[in-house]
Amino acid sequence: MNYPAHKLPDYNTISDEEFRKIVKCFLEEAYPNEAPRFLQRRARLNEAMPWYMVLSDKGWLAPTWPREWGGMELSPNKHLIFIDEFENFGAARVHDIGVVMLGPLLMKYGTEKQKLNYLPKILEGTDIWAQGYSEPNAGSDLASLRTEAVREGENWIINGQKTWTTLGADANWIFILVRTDKTVKKQAGISFILVPMSSEGITVRPIENLELKDELCEVFFDNVKVPVENLVGKENDGWSIAKALLGHERVFIGAPRLSAQALGRLKRLAIHTGVWEEESFRNKYIHFSMDLEDLSDLFETYTEKLRTGAPIGADVAVIKIFQSELYQRISDEMIEISAEDSGRREPAPGCESMHASGAWLAARPTTIFGGSNEIMRNMLAKFVLKLPT
Repeated sequence: MNYPAHKLPDYNTISDEEFRKIVKCFLEEAYPNEAPRFLQRRARLNEAMPWYMVLSDKGWLAPTWPREWGGMELSPNKHLIFIDEFENFGAARVHDIGVVMLGPLLMKYGTEKQKLNYLPKILEGTDIWAQGYSEPNAGSDLASLRTEAVREGENWIINGQKTWTTLGADANWIFILVRTDKTVKKQAGISFILVPMSSEGITVRPIENLELKDELCEVFFDNVKVPVENLVGKENDGWSIAKALLGHERVFIGAPRLSAQALGRLKRLAIHTGVWEEESFRNKYIHFSMDLEDLSDLFETYTEKLRTGAPIGADVAVIKIFQSELYQRISDEMIEISAEDSGRREPAPGCESMHASGAWLAARPTTIFGGSNEIMRNMLAKFVLKLPT
C-alpha cells in the first residue's frame, strides 16, 4: 500500500475552521467501535491496530511527513488542530514510534533503499517499531551505553541490553544505538542499527509501571546477527543521528497533547464534582489554559523547524520541561478536587474521561523520560545560557 502525493489533499490550502470540521467528522464516522477512548495508558497493539489501519487507509497516519512519502505535510497550525480534535475525541494513541521517530530520521540519513523498504511498511502497518536507547547506567547519560555490535563478514553481532523500551513487546522491529568502537571517546564510537525483533537471541521481559501496566520492557541481545546493510548512516557516526532523533523526540514529548487532554479531563471533573463555578478553581483553570496557549505557540515554533529542516538545538529542552511540568500541575489539581475518588485505581463507571488518579500516575514519569528535567535544565544552562559548568 502507498499514498502517492497527488492522491492526498493539501489540507494547508483550506481554512482552519473547515479543516477542524473535516477532522471532527472523520473521527465521529471512522473511529472503530472496538477501539478504546480516553485511555490514560498507552494502548496495546491489539487495541490500537484497528484505529492504526483506519488512519493508514485514510492516509492520515503521518501528519507531519512530506506528501511525497505519504504524509499529510500539515503546517504547524493545522497539526495543532489535528492534535486538538484527536484529544477532544479521546482517540487512542497508535504505535507511532516508527512515524514520529524513525521515519523522519530515515528521510534524512537513510539510503534510498532503506527509505523505499521501511517507510511504506510503517504507513501500511506491516512494521511496528520500538526504540532501543536507554540501558542500565545509560539513561540520561546515553553516551555511556555498553550494548556492542561487532562486524563479522557481512553481519553485525550484537550483545547487550536495552531497558524502558516502550511497547517493545508489541514491536516487530527495533532501532538501537550500539557501541562499534571502544577505542575512541564514548560519543565517537556509536552506531545506529535496525534490528528485527524476530532475530534469534532476542529476549523481551516486561516491566510493570506505577499503574501496574506492562507497556514497558527490557530487551536482551545475545549474539544477535543482523546484516551490515541495517546500519543507518556511517559506522561510528550514530551519535549525530541520536542527537537529531532526540531533538525530534523532545519536540513531540513537548507537544501540548498530554496537557490539553488533562485540561479537558480537569474541566469535566470540575463540572462533575461541582467546583466548576467556584472562583478559586476558575482562576487556577484560567492560569492552566493560558499556560497551554503558550505551550501551543512554542510547539508550533519547533514543528515549523522540523518541517523546514532547520536544526533543533539544545533550547528544545524548554518545551519538554514546560509540557511535562504543566501536565503534572494539572493532574495535581485533578487529585485535589476528586476528594475521596482520588485514590481509585480504575475510574468509576461512566467517569472514564475524568479519571484523576490515572492522570496523576501517567504524569509522574514525564519529567524523567526523554531526558530528566534536571538534565534538560543543565543543557539550557550550558549550551544556551553559556553558564559555567
